[in-house]
Amino acid sequence: MRTLAALGLVLVLAGCGGESGPERSGYAFPPAPAVTEDPLAPEVARAIDALLPQARVGVFDLGLFEPIADSGDARVAWLVADLLRFYQASRVEEKALVDGFTQLTGVDPRADPQFERGSWRTVTDHLIAWDTPAPPGYRERKGVLHLGLEPKWAPFFEDADSAIDWRRVAWGGVLIDDRELGDRDICFRGCIPALDDPRLVPASEGYWYPDDRTVFGVVVGTEAVAFPKNVMEVHELVNITVGGVRLGIPYCTLCASAQAYRTALPGRPEALVLRTTGLLQRSNKLMYDFTTTSAIDTFTGRALSGPLLDAGVTLEQVTVVTSTWGAWKAAHPETRIVARDGGIGRTYEDDPLAGRDDDGPIFPVGDVDARLPVQALVLGVVGPDGTAVAFVADEARTALAEGEDVTLGGVELFLDGGGLRARAGGDELAAHEAFWFAWSQFHPGTELWRSD
Repeated sequence: MRTLAALGLVLVLAGCGGESGPERSGYAFPPAPAVTEDPLAPEVARAIDALLPQARVGVFDLGLFEPIADSGDARVAWLVADLLRFYQASRVEEKALVDGFTQLTGVDPRADPQFERGSWRTVTDHLIAWDTPAPPGYRERKGVLHLGLEPKWAPFFEDADSAIDWRRVAWGGVLIDDRELGDRDICFRGCIPALDDPRLVPASEGYWYPDDRTVFGVVVGTEAVAFPKNVMEVHELVNITVGGVRLGIPYCTLCASAQAYRTALPGRPEALVLRTTGLLQRSNKLMYDFTTTSAIDTFTGRALSGPLLDAGVTLEQVTVVTSTWGAWKAAHPETRIVARDGGIGRTYEDDPLAGRDDDGPIFPVGDVDARLPVQALVLGVVGPDGTAVAFVADEARTALAEGEDVTLGGVELFLDGGGLRARAGGDELAAHEAFWFAWSQFHPGTELWRSD
């Protein structure tokens, strides 16, 4: 019998490997299987409810799984995918689960060229691409598995009225960051520790950071701040005041997306405190507000659960400019930069992720918009009329440097140091860069600008 701790180690190793992206040469997702709207068959529901509590502590009962796989209810394949997240490194259980998926859907995922790089991701990619409905009671049953790993996720799973699409939520390999604001603990329990109010130094004291390395630049009022990429790769979230405005700045390493949100809300005496849940939403980090335990869509700023959802909160974005340090400080000589040790006495490697994402997404993303490669970098903007627009970032930089206009859908780009900003009718619009797969899945049907 495997303990939960041992199972968790298997999960970390399985979830952070160098799996390549979802481009599938010569392969197309088969047609979606037919689904029913009926309740689960009683014998299937009983088998699931007996299997999951055991599975969460490392005991996989093949006898209990058999009637589930034989049910012919394709909706149950979502639970198969969830179990694969926990058992993909266990050969006997993995084979049973993959065979069960084939029985339930009529599709053998082994035909997918991506299968050898991860059965769980391949199976989940198919379900996302098909938009397969979840089975009845899915949130509660998925919670049985995941709360065995991290009980502190309970407020999210227990919110029956949340707007979280649990089908697209997966464990990201770390636990929840539940530290108080200002806690400098490096999080020995296994979370990604947000950096709160890091020490900032003038550009002249930023000599330690090479001019050709990436920074994420933010300007509010007359104050400019640069956040080094290697620091952001370690913390993935910063809470800070810039230009008198309280900001939460998440960086989704999986999406190459740094964003900035205003976290002081009308009627609230204190600003929100953003933290990482340790969960992902279609390969995008799922963050939350520590003060209300409300989940927030990192990509859109929309509250998905808790009191913030009840209040209809969507956080306002501020532009984040992706630039080299040299170009940023030339354009903003008054800028400050996060101190070399973050103000917490920490040492940051030059490349903390060691090329982890070089071969493409390592978590499920489903089907992708084929107009660009999944990891093409785009500048994403939502125009004044609500239309989402994306610009291929490198092509836009080149065109602007050559004196060309870069406009689409009433949105015009302009250079800021080595990065890009957007405006419409003279008013600046919030913008940020991201991988194409991330921007296009959160903004389906987005208009796309290319230089050709």
